[in-house]
Amino acid sequence: MLIIADNKIPAKAKVNLQKYGEVIWLETSELTEKSISGHPDIFFCKTNKRLIVAPNLPDNYKKILSEHHIVFAEGSKAVRHSYPEAAVYNVVITENLLIHKTNITDTTILNDSKNLKHINVKQGFTRCSLLPLKEDHFITSDEGIHKTLVGKGFQTLLVTSDEIILPGHSHGFFGGACGVIENKIFIIGNLSYHRDGEQIKTFITRLDYEIIELYDGPLFDGGSLIVIGH
Repeated sequence: MLIIADNKIPAKAKVNLQKYGEVIWLETSELTEKSISGHPDIFFCKTNKRLIVAPNLPDNYKKILSEHHIVFAEGSKAVRHSYPEAAVYNVVITENLLIHKTNITDTTILNDSKNLKHINVKQGFTRCSLLPLKEDHFITSDEGIHKTLVGKGFQTLLVTSDEIILPGHSHGFFGGACGVIENKIFIIGNLSYHRDGEQIKTFITRLDYEIIELYDGPLFDGGSLIVIGH
């Protein structure tokens, strides 16, 4: 199993994450804004068919994927510094749904997901802002996404983003501080540092997930943890 993670997440979280699989530590230079330059959900999107990668993802990462026999395809749009070009791969895909600002979604992702129900939201950084869980449950730090999903009948918990660290910004986003590996929810940080921590724990444990807190500190937005090859 491979886990793709930002090389800038806290050192203790890096040590603990490596206990659960082989980690590809992502870092890029001058492709997009520095604060998100190592965020997996900026350069990768897992559809239900394969892994889609930005065409300007550095070649050494494509080589690692090939060496691990990971099936992937390049998307049609390069990741750029400015929005919306920085968010074209920042898509949430579940077994039945594609959730994104769909007029910016990379066409390769759309083509792979024609059989899914598409839900359009205003927040282009959707994967950063939204954690998809089993049985169409979600946690989000974006009020607009929350309102859209609740309006469509989904069980969605809205949490604050105020206490989530993203260097260079006033705050990060909840989805970017998390990853799901089978029945485990990985949190880059400790939920006791988040004002909605108890609500989050209750929401997650009711779905029979195990919570893995990767270090003892505030939640850190590392652009999600993307798991492939399992």
